Amino acid sequence: MQRIVTLFPVWVLAASLLALYYPPIFTWFSGPFITIGLGIIMLGMGITLEWNDFKRIGKIPGKVLIGVALQYTVMPIFGYTLGYVFQLPKEYAVGLCLVACCPGGTASNVICYIANLDVALSVSMTTVSTMLAVIMTPSLTSLLVGNRLYVDTLGLLWSTVQVIIIPISLGLALHRWIPGLTKRIIPVMPIIAVLMITLIVASIIGAGKEPITASGLTLFAAVFSLHTSGFLSGYLISRLFGGKDIVAKTISIEVGMQNSGLGVVLARQNFSSPLVAIPSAISSLFHSLIGSMLAGIWRKKIKT
Repeated sequence: MQRIVTLFPVWVLAASLLALYYPPIFTWFSGPFITIGLGIIMLGMGITLEWNDFKRIGKIPGKVLIGVALQYTVMPIFGYTLGYVFQLPKEYAVGLCLVACCPGGTASNVICYIANLDVALSVSMTTVSTMLAVIMTPSLTSLLVGNRLYVDTLGLLWSTVQVIIIPISLGLALHRWIPGLTKRIIPVMPIIAVLMITLIVASIIGAGKEPITASGLTLFAAVFSLHTSGFLSGYLISRLFGGKDIVAKTISIEVGMQNSGLGVVLARQNFSSPLVAIPSAISSLFHSLIGSMLAGIWRKKIKT
């Protein structure tokens, strides 16, 4: 079961290639299915949390603050800048900014676990950045791209509440009031999350086959550059502030990996053009592959 989870970049890559070859395999998973899928992922995150986790965050506020601050500063800046550097069409540029303004994803927790890094710190940063996303993601997206494409800030805010706050709150409640049920559910939730992420990404890529292939390598290069910059800056800036190597690597993973599924849902629900969702789908593929590569390298170094 654990091997299925640790190989999730392989599933995402394979599904994406299949979606480009024959889109109908995955394009049925669209509309409300995508929203429900992300809600299930957030619910899974919620049932793994308890109120004591928030107390733990209070014991390491400095480390968490650095990671979350980088998440909502350097990534949006990179997203905005790279859209111009690569001269992306406005829909792709907006989509790149949107995913750059998203919080850390639960996939980062899996990668930190594989790499033998500070999983507690990773979960804490993901939790805080996810809660802040209700305000930060709509606000930053509106600030950065409001002049390029109309942004319904209140719509983004409500969508974020729907797919983050409500499922996570439900998960917390289930963990608190029905612990027996959650203990049985928790072991299978990572596999369900991998399945949902794979279906979401493949669906968007399949639906956008023509514009993706027409864009050539430019869009892929922009998304790859976004995540590479995130991983690198997360590590270097953390070290600059005196963070230990293991802490800097954990923050690097957290900053470099976004909740791309949230980006897809927000793009689909709040922008008329389907092209805005494509950078988020490609983002999920690239950050998973880069994160997995780093996890393999860092895990090997720790063992030796």
